[in-house]
Amino acid sequence: MRSSNPRWIIVAVALLAIGCANQKGPAEQAVSTLDSAVAAIKEEAARYAPADLQGVESSIAALKEKMAKKDYKAVLADAPAVTASIDSLKQVVATKKAEAEAAIAAATTEWNALSADVPKMVEAIQSRVDILGKTSKLPKNVSKEAFDAAKSGLESMKATWAEATSAFASGDAVGAVAKANSVKQTGTDVLQKLGMPPG
Repeated sequence: MRSSNPRWIIVAVALLAIGCANQKGPAEQAVSTLDSAVAAIKEEAARYAPADLQGVESSIAALKEKMAKKDYKAVLADAPAVTASIDSLKQVVATKKAEAEAAIAAATTEWNALSADVPKMVEAIQSRVDILGKTSKLPKNVSKEAFDAAKSGLESMKATWAEATSAFASGDAVGAVAKANSVKQTGTDVLQKLGMPPG
């Protein structure tokens, strides 16, 4: 009876080895599938949901550590949760991408209006500054300090407008609109300093 014990131990070890071997393939396949799923959305996820992407990548890294330790059972047990995290990441990316596209569309529409109005405002201010610069005496409603401030404001408007047009040309419609509105706000102040009606 005692002599049979080693045989049962050998059989048990063999069965365990077979069990591990049987789990290795599915575990490898699970990790490979998860890697591919993340790779397919990684670029957009890095742009729209970097924190969520980092969490998913950390989970996959943990699975790979378990693979390296040949803990295939744990890999197969944890894989569904990682799959669910990837599905959630896809939804977050889709939502944020849609929001970004809507913001860009709205900004583009606003830019089209600003790109027509702002240059006219700059041109009108420039003309007024040129005229007043040639006179020996400023109008009563324009002090020298206000005129100097207006000239400084005009230069600032030109610089910021150049940045705005550059931003729009590079595809940053939202940033371009923000800069354009800044120019318009400065312009309103400059018009007041020059005694001109609001643009």
